[in-house]
Amino acid sequence: VEAVRRGDNPEYGEFSVIAVAFDNSANGGTREFAAELQVPHKLSQTTDSEIIINPNELSVDEVMAAEGDTIIGLVDERLSETPELVILANKWFPRALMLEVNEGHLMLAEAVLDLAGGGPMDAGAILQQIGGLGDAPQALQEFSLNYALSRDERFDEVGPAGQVWWYLTRLEPEEVRQTPAMLRYDEIEYDRELLTPEMLALEAEIDDELSPLKAPQNVGPEITVTLIYPHRRVGTLPLNAKMRHIFPTAHRTQRIWVRLVDGQDGEEYQGWVVRRARYVYGLAPFYRKHKLPVGAYVTVRPGDAPDQIVVNFHAYRPRTEWIRLIDVKNGQLTFENHKRSIGAEYDDLMIVGADDLAAVDALFASTQQSRRTLNAMLRQLISELSRLTPQGTVHAKTLYSAVNILRRCPPGPIFATLANDPDFEHVGNHYWKLASNS
Repeated sequence: VEAVRRGDNPEYGEFSVIAVAFDNSANGGTREFAAELQVPHKLSQTTDSEIIINPNELSVDEVMAAEGDTIIGLVDERLSETPELVILANKWFPRALMLEVNEGHLMLAEAVLDLAGGGPMDAGAILQQIGGLGDAPQALQEFSLNYALSRDERFDEVGPAGQVWWYLTRLEPEEVRQTPAMLRYDEIEYDRELLTPEMLALEAEIDDELSPLKAPQNVGPEITVTLIYPHRRVGTLPLNAKMRHIFPTAHRTQRIWVRLVDGQDGEEYQGWVVRRARYVYGLAPFYRKHKLPVGAYVTVRPGDAPDQIVVNFHAYRPRTEWIRLIDVKNGQLTFENHKRSIGAEYDDLMIVGADDLAAVDALFASTQQSRRTLNAMLRQLISELSRLTPQGTVHAKTLYSAVNILRRCPPGPIFATLANDPDFEHVGNHYWKLASNS
């Protein structure tokens, strides 16, 4: 503060003006501020939200609850600019104090993981098997080994947030390292303004992991999803907006190892959360064991341990029911109504069955090569599916389920194409038919 003078403003009564010089001022000069103001002012009062101006009256917990994410982000940003520090699992450590981890240690770690079927194992378990890194404190040994493993492509970090687990990259399932073809979405540009409020509501009901839906703030303890053909065929679950609240997440790693628990009998399966591609892999044995059809309702909830996820379905005594059965004729997808034994609750608008999976796989592959347009697919599918109902109409959810047999596609582009193409006529309640002039 360089100077103090009397303020001159009749509206505020007597007050002072202080001149303050800032070393790092953008203007490089002095700025003036009002002081000793006697009249009420918003800067000297608490607000309706009871924000306390005096920082000494705020506890650490209150500060972090209000602005914790911002503070941590700023601290991390500044620390990342310091080359003398390294980060792992959200923990920072001086590089100069780290222990040497040589190629011999890494080869031993690889052998230990190999004997464990690839993993997962944490650094403590690996160190116990390889004899440690000398007499240094255990925490320092674990951090040093974790950092060395993180810089070697032979090892993949697969633990959830706050945990560092390691797995041999070469022993991870191919479907985890590379997104299966049936789950790959070649993005289709479309105008979302074409979607009516009813279409948007149906899109939210389907809750496809590829749809641009906002993540809900609160979800219940159990989530229900409806199986579509590509997930049933590959043995995956969609990691949609709701499911991301159930499955563990991570700060950096894109693949997270989990235990999938069969809610019917308690059997466990090795599972993988593939965050970037939005799916969970490892359900094929579960689907086969219980003979779940496309369109079945699958429920998911957290297990007893952080790495456990319980997967279940609403089972009942198997009964014979009429369902749409996929067939391939002359290189085209066709459908016929057939009786099949079903023992799980399902969405009757989305259920389909298939006897010749190899033929469907071949048709899927040829469809990717032919690059058929979505319009052409919908015309052919409506023509086929409309034969199965007396009204000659097809529900939008049925079309969504059928399109995904041929190519991966969220409902948005399908609904927009139906709304924009004169070949398709809406007859109400999400049912469609081919226009009379098509």
